[in-house]
Amino acid sequence: MTATTHYDAIVVGAGFGGLYTLKKLRDEQGLKVRLFDKAGGIGGTWYWNRYPGALSDTESFVYCYSWDKELLQEMEITTRYVNQPQILSYLEKVVKRHDLLSDIQLNTGITAAHFNEATGLWEVKTDAGEAFTAKHLVTALGLLSATNIPKIKGLETFQGEWHHTANWPENVSFEGKRVGIIGTGSTGTQVITAIAPKVKHLTVFQRSPQYSVPVGNGPVSHEYVSEIKKNYDQIWDQVKASMVAFGFAESTLPAMSVSEVERQAIFQKAWENGGGFRFMFETFSDIAVDEQANKAAQDFIRSKISEIVKDPETARKLTPHDLYAKRPLCDSGYYATYNRSNVQLLDVKANPIMEITPKGVKTADGVEHELDMLIFATGFDAVDGNYTKIDIRGRQGLAIQDHWKNGPTSYLGVMNVNYPNMFMILGPNGPFTNLPPTIESQVEWISELIQDVNAKGIQTVEPTAEAELSWTKTCQDIANMTLFPKADSWIFGANIPGKTNTVYFYMAGLGAYRQQLSDVKNHGYKGFVLQ
Repeated sequence: MTATTHYDAIVVGAGFGGLYTLKKLRDEQGLKVRLFDKAGGIGGTWYWNRYPGALSDTESFVYCYSWDKELLQEMEITTRYVNQPQILSYLEKVVKRHDLLSDIQLNTGITAAHFNEATGLWEVKTDAGEAFTAKHLVTALGLLSATNIPKIKGLETFQGEWHHTANWPENVSFEGKRVGIIGTGSTGTQVITAIAPKVKHLTVFQRSPQYSVPVGNGPVSHEYVSEIKKNYDQIWDQVKASMVAFGFAESTLPAMSVSEVERQAIFQKAWENGGGFRFMFETFSDIAVDEQANKAAQDFIRSKISEIVKDPETARKLTPHDLYAKRPLCDSGYYATYNRSNVQLLDVKANPIMEITPKGVKTADGVEHELDMLIFATGFDAVDGNYTKIDIRGRQGLAIQDHWKNGPTSYLGVMNVNYPNMFMILGPNGPFTNLPPTIESQVEWISELIQDVNAKGIQTVEPTAEAELSWTKTCQDIANMTLFPKADSWIFGANIPGKTNTVYFYMAGLGAYRQQLSDVKNHGYKGFVLQ
């Protein structure tokens, strides 16, 4: 019989959310906490996503924690944006600085978490057969971590090597190889741009063309860094009160309130400055909500594609004609990459992939595209994907898959009815923002709730069904005020065949979300049952 070890709290996931939760509960509340992660190191999403060109689209000075002010002053800011090795190094430094590793168990996947109504404890099992109990279960599983590998006939027959960008091995060599890549979202554009100069030939299998703007990455000056470090208090105050939390003030100027000449000048300046969220939210106030403003942004990016891409047919294939209403992309020379003689673009919506053969990929026109390597940049089963891979059961044995059979829901993005004392970091219908500031907001709020519960001798806390339904409707109503639901996108689950296309995010922004959290707490945790 397996011995069971008890903890006050179990945390699942060693990314930004899990690490901060461990620190808060252990160091500030003195709880006995254990953090588990199936990876061989810390970092969460940034441990697995080691693909070429992996880069945050949030600027360096706000893609970090705000709670360690000394670390903010010591932090090396060398480039405008941070790449995967820099982010991983930063998180490893946080772990070492705060001695977190002693309470982290790596190479350990959680296979089951069942709530025992008789004891009021979560019973947790690992893939190594270990058993644990805890009063509190905190899931920091990551928004973008459950990989999506499309079911394409014949993949098992492919004689070359194939990889998914979210599970990238070390020491992959591209030199002299014929490489194919499926997927042209944020990850795909990064990989394509990074490897094109290295491969013998690159075949891009594109399902949907993308609107993308330059990222504007590069080294930063000493003066730039000094100004940031001098003003960090004001920067974080602005971030936490803003909408997208990217470290800039969102525009209040409607696109149609200025002349065509001025509008083009504002777009051009944003194009030269770089940044996807800056282009969508810093230029004008209504690109995400007004079709006329959105079309102006579409037309500008389309004009840039035709200007950059030399071959008219390739430019045509690369040009999107839908709404500019997905997660805004930015790149390091994506469109220009197609001017290279060793890069070929295939439109697989017009000419679908029929099967993967031992030698490569066969399309509907009967052509077999011979490859030495195939890369899937096909994204993630976002938001709830990792939850449904674990046997999570709440009251009366209710499986999370059954609770979410009509699409994932939550109250405030942090809890579900029938799952007492289970707290989610970046759960369904949390804010659509730069993630570290949202993670901090949720971790701090959850930590305060746990502290209040423990101090008052309360056994369980969970939302009411009414509160969860109301929050879901709020998120749907807000999303419907924007253009985002009108575009097929992973942010509504559209990238996964058979997945319910529904709202997955609270789109009113971080400032409004933090106010919601504050109001709920100040009204005695309105919408929760504490008993």
